[in-house]
Amino acid sequence: MGVGADLGQCGGMSDYFGKKELRRSSERRVLAGVCGGLGDFLGIDPNFVRLAFAVITLFMVGGGVFLYVLAWLIMPEEGAEGSVLEHIIRNFQGKRSDY
Repeated sequence: MGVGADLGQCGGMSDYFGKKELRRSSERRVLAGVCGGLGDFLGIDPNFVRLAFAVITLFMVGGGVFLYVLAWLIMPEEGAEGSVLEHIIRNFQGKRSDY
């Protein structure tokens, strides 16, 4: 039997490789956990991600700050049901949101 047969028995590719989710980190955070979450997702040190945001901020005149705030709004925190933006939209629509 080949590798494909083994993967079929354990439930598919996501079970074999593990499922990664892009979420803000609750442990490796300095501000909102965006860089920690991106670092965990990409498998790199979050300090490299922080450095990238700093470089983008310097060379794109605040572009890194914009991207960081956008990521904070979109990325849900570990253990949370949804993102901050999702919570804001639900409140605006008058729906109950368990944030």
